[in-house]
Amino acid sequence: MIITLTTDFGLADPFVGMMKGVILGICPDARLVDLTHEIDPQDLRGAQLALESAVGFFPPGTIHLAVVDPGVGSARRPLALKARGQRFVGPDDGLFTFALADPGWTAVVLEAPRYRLPEVSPTFHGRDVFAPAAAHLARGVALAELGPPARDLAHQPLPVARREGKSLLGEVLAADRFGNLITSITAAQLADAPRAAVEVAGQALGAPRAAYVEGDRNRAAPILGSQGRLEIFVRDGNARALLGAGPGTPVRVTLS
Repeated sequence: MIITLTTDFGLADPFVGMMKGVILGICPDARLVDLTHEIDPQDLRGAQLALESAVGFFPPGTIHLAVVDPGVGSARRPLALKARGQRFVGPDDGLFTFALADPGWTAVVLEAPRYRLPEVSPTFHGRDVFAPAAAHLARGVALAELGPPARDLAHQPLPVARREGKSLLGEVLAADRFGNLITSITAAQLADAPRAAVEVAGQALGAPRAAYVEGDRNRAAPILGSQGRLEIFVRDGNARALLGAGPGTPVRVTLS
């Protein structure tokens, strides 16, 4: 069984390794896939983007263990969730909002003591609660055995671009390691407007390019990225640095 791991832990500390040790101690046959451990600290939006763009490329039944958990040790609930043919384990802090678009989702609160470690640290539920739950799911334990049903899950929806006349008004959501700016405007919203004109923070960038090499050096340009969203890039450069843009920077697309 495949278990993906998404965290904001980085790799300098042993935290990710300890989670993997717990999982393999319970389910030695688990196939562990590191989705990313470089989410910015406490960046729920960045984690949502990573999961939203990736889960569809994994086989049905994959378990996605995600820990971006500013509320660890508080009253926020630990969850296991089934939605979109996949399973998710992590905190109830809005991290899995995108999955709740599936009207058939079901979730439980991870309360059953037998599926946790004997001692639970208030600062490391990733190791002591979430990793064991994911491992037991991988071994074939039913979701319902992990705890009571969970309803009214936390929602932290990603910003959505809105239509205003002949324009789409959106914003920058995040930047990747190349400095490409990922926006709230989706490829589906641009499907019928191949010659759309893009502006970021009032700067005209023209129509989306078909490939990165079609951009000019030292000048930002738009492109429809692999995550299904409009992105802003600089050929052989860094759009985030060049434009001084970041999350919340306005993006306008004039449709034609």
